[in-house]
Amino acid sequence: MPETESAKIAIIGLGYVGLPLAVAFSKYYPVIGFDINKERVEELRGHYDRTQEVLSEDLAASRLHFTCQLRDLQACNVYIVTVPTPIDNYKKPDLGPLLKASQTIGLVLKKGDVVIYESTVYPGCTEEDCVPVLENHSGLRFNVDFYCGYSPERINPGDKINTLTKIKKVTSGSTPEIALFVDALYGSIITAGTHLASSIKVAEASKAIENAQRDVNISFMNELALIFDRMGIDTTEVLEAAATKWNFLKYKPGLVGGHCIGVDPYYLAYKAESLGYSPQVILSGRRVNDLMGVFVANKLVKLLIKKGHRIEGSRVLILGITFKENCPDIRNTRVVDVYRELTDFGMKAVVYDPWASTEQVQKEYGFSLIERPEGKYEAVVLAVSHQAFQELEIPLFTNPNSVIFDLKSILPKEMVDSRL
Repeated sequence: MPETESAKIAIIGLGYVGLPLAVAFSKYYPVIGFDINKERVEELRGHYDRTQEVLSEDLAASRLHFTCQLRDLQACNVYIVTVPTPIDNYKKPDLGPLLKASQTIGLVLKKGDVVIYESTVYPGCTEEDCVPVLENHSGLRFNVDFYCGYSPERINPGDKINTLTKIKKVTSGSTPEIALFVDALYGSIITAGTHLASSIKVAEASKAIENAQRDVNISFMNELALIFDRMGIDTTEVLEAAATKWNFLKYKPGLVGGHCIGVDPYYLAYKAESLGYSPQVILSGRRVNDLMGVFVANKLVKLLIKKGHRIEGSRVLILGITFKENCPDIRNTRVVDVYRELTDFGMKAVVYDPWASTEQVQKEYGFSLIERPEGKYEAVVLAVSHQAFQELEIPLFTNPNSVIFDLKSILPKEMVDSRL
């Protein structure tokens, strides 16, 4: 086990989680940023971050070395894994990137090295799935020759206030000594402090339930929105009234996407089912949230019919494709569900989002963004509450009988036909 002061760190995966972490550690330690995406590595060498999480001047000022070459990792003694952990088409955990990263590390792992995982997983994944890969490719023995830790990421894309160092960090290790080492390592960069968990499994579980809890709470709000819609009641007004009680948790209904809330509950459910327990609350919440895109599209069709519009061929402007406001992250966005459902109705739906990359949207979802709204639209759907949309003169793109559907409840009530 290396001493904290002698740590030479490799960050494996330079996305929304890995890059800010690499920059933070590079202020105190030698750090190598590794990614298999050569284009990403070249961009970072040129001090450009497409995720917009790190400023160009901060990249230029850092002592980071970016690489996609395995040999560059051989001098490191601490490896931190920050690769994606998505789900597959059947909503089962896809550990492919995680196991591939473990294989890569195994090829350069040496006696005394420490491997720390930050990727969100189900409890037990680090020791049961990743460690055997490390052992097989290194020929070393776990907790004899090398060690592991787990410290779940808590990055909030687009948030410039609650940044990496300002969010308390959960830490853990495969032995008591390694746990203290991992805790001290993160404690040297996290000004908000750390919380040392009793085991890796506890740390893994803490991350899983953080997002599952939010998912379930939002699913309750979405179910209320479905109910109140049938009653002809404005859900936003109901929530504002209920929030006058001091202990009411004011979650809001909406499209639940992103790299965490819409994915992580499936990891927890998968592990539970593998142990013979079928989770009811977690999966019911997922079902409700996954249906919201279809509900939004069908609600819009009803609003258009009510105003006398012909559905087939109607022009619809969708404002926003990212999974949250004021960031370029399109991972697992559920706005795409609305787009696809509307096009299935034969409507001419287009998406405008000044934050997102049209190339990435085309690659991931198979359609392109428009450069700017043009002409008049029979309907406008405000799907993401970018600041730019709050300043957009939406009436310029509508007719007197156009439908405006505000999914984020940020526009003046008198301006819209419906809110979610």
